[in-house]
Order: sequence, then C-alpha cells, then structure tokens
Amino acid sequence: MKSRRARPGRWLPALSALIALAGWEGLARASGLPQFILPPPSAVAARLSRALLDGSLLGHTLVTLTEVLAGLALGVSVASLLGYALAKSSALERILSPYVVASQAIPIIAIAPLLVIWFGPGRISKILICGLIVFFPVLVNTVVGVRSVPRELYELMRSLRATRSQVFLKLEAPAAMPVLLGGLKIGATLSVIGAVVGEFVGADQGLGFLINLGDGLYDTPLVFVAVLTLVAMALTLFGLVDALERRLLAWRTVEG
Repeated sequence: MKSRRARPGRWLPALSALIALAGWEGLARASGLPQFILPPPSAVAARLSRALLDGSLLGHTLVTLTEVLAGLALGVSVASLLGYALAKSSALERILSPYVVASQAIPIIAIAPLLVIWFGPGRISKILICGLIVFFPVLVNTVVGVRSVPRELYELMRSLRATRSQVFLKLEAPAAMPVLLGGLKIGATLSVIGAVVGEFVGADQGLGFLINLGDGLYDTPLVFVAVLTLVAMALTLFGLVDALERRLLAWRTVEG
C-alpha cells in the first residue's frame, strides 16, 4: 500500500514542469512582447531543434562538459588531499587556513580574467576556474568528515594494531564519505558555473560562448537553449553524485 501511494509523487516534477511551460507560453503570447525579449517555449524548442540538427549545440556542450569534468576532478582531488592533511595537522591548518579563506573572499569573476591572461583563452584556464570554484566546499567537507570520526574508534584500531593505511581505508574514509559526498554534490553544480564564467571572459567555444553569441545577435531563444542545456548538465552531474552516494552508503540504509 505504501509503495502504491508513493508512485503518484514521481509524476509531480514532470507535472509541475508542464504547468510552468504552459504558463510561460501563455505569458509570452499574452504579453505581445517580441521574441528577442521573451521567447515562448515553442520558439525555444524550434531553436533547440535547429541547434541539434546543425551540430552546434552538441559541439559546444562537449567543450563545456570536458572543462567541467576536468575542473571537477582537479578541484576534488586537490581539495581532498589538502583537506585530509589539514584535518590531521592543526599546525598546517593554522598556517594555510588564512590563505584558503582569503581565496574565497575574492569573487571568481575577478580572478577569471587573470587566469585567462596567464594561461591563455584555451581550456586550461577554464579548467582552473572550475577547480577553484569546486575546491573550497570539498575541502571544508573533507576536514569536517575526517574530524567527525569518534576518538574511541581510533583507540579501537590501535588496540587491533591496524596500520595507517588500514585506519584510513577501514575507518576514516567510510566515516568521512557522507560529508565528502555532500561537498561533491555542491562542487558538481558549482563546476558548471566555473566553466561558464571562464567562457564569458574569453572563449570561442562552449555554452558560455554560445550565450554571448546569442546575446550579441539578439537571438534570445538561443540564449535559453544554452542556459537550459547548462541546467540539464548540472542536474545530470548532481544525479550521478546522488546515485554514487546511494551506492557507496548503502550500508547506512541497511543499518537503519
């Protein structure tokens, strides 16, 4: 009975999306505004079809996706390693924490032009921007996750004569995993923002470039197509991390 009652709820997101699209279509047509100000969903769908048929949307999407995945991998790997080191060493934390916090006080949009100047308008600067925007949430969650391990469990591992690698693999990594994956969810969505910011500053490829192009040509439906593609990319990345979380933390459901 409980499962049958839960099934209708699965249709609520799709139903709400249909209602929103219908309202958008009605508002665009009733307002009488030209398409370069407020295009209806039907015009956006037609522009999407054209961009798919000529291959431009796929090409620009692949460029942005490559930058996002590379930046996400870079930011997560560096943040995880540094976060673990900070969690294990209070002296290192006192030395580096001011610099880490200061780096987050500077808006990424202010750093992006410098990275483009230093590393060129190619993909390297976009990957670095993605990595920087992902870095902080993953770093903080790693530190919090490692430090959340109860002291009693460390004493138990010592009594069992566990090696340092065994302590990490059997205790610290599983204990920190829930918090770390929470940071990864945030980082996965922020990485898309980082790529677009970099492409806004300087690029001749990518969805950010496509938004700039549509804006310059008053092709507002193209802007909507690129924005919606970015939304779909962020939702997909978030969903993949969520699926990974359910798989890696299945033991919590069993215990519950």
